Amino acid sequence: MASDIRPRIVETSWRLFHEKGFGETTINDIIREAGISKGTFYYYFRSKDNLLDTLSDVLDAEYMRLAADLPEEMNAFDKLVQLNYEIHTFINDNIDYKLLAYLYSTQIIKDHSSSLLDRNRYYFRLLEQIIEEGRNKGELTDELSVSETVKYYGLEERALVTDWCMNNGNYHLGEYSKKMFPMMIEGIRKH
Repeated sequence: MASDIRPRIVETSWRLFHEKGFGETTINDIIREAGISKGTFYYYFRSKDNLLDTLSDVLDAEYMRLAADLPEEMNAFDKLVQLNYEIHTFINDNIDYKLLAYLYSTQIIKDHSSSLLDRNRYYFRLLEQIIEEGRNKGELTDELSVSETVKYYGLEERALVTDWCMNNGNYHLGEYSKKMFPMMIEGIRKH
């Protein structure tokens, strides 16, 4: 099916980047593993470097999978903590910390906006939905707007990822987040 080609290239590429390293992964590796032609690859991407801008696609696909598994009866705060733990475990197990550190550093110096911060991403829509529901049920504070709460959540999440990268991935990001993240976002819980 033609509609699954781009996502297949993205998923295959990031798997290979993790297994072999970004520098060691060739376009030919991606083409072979994805079962596509060279022309098909270049139809979607100008170069291997262009695939680096697809990290948000990879993460959003995982967020969609995780959101489908969240128990409806779980309160909003616990949903946010669970999502954080699961996505950080996914990052730990599937994204090379050196590549992630490189991507974060390029986002800081880029002239154009980051795809990771694109407010149209599934990630942001999911957080807004959970936070809005939590506010409506009296589980989360309404002292901040939904948008400000989402921004705060993202700041805390990126702080943990940045620390993990700066420490050369020498601890399990998911497990550390499981311990630290609830304390970091405790201020958004309604008391």
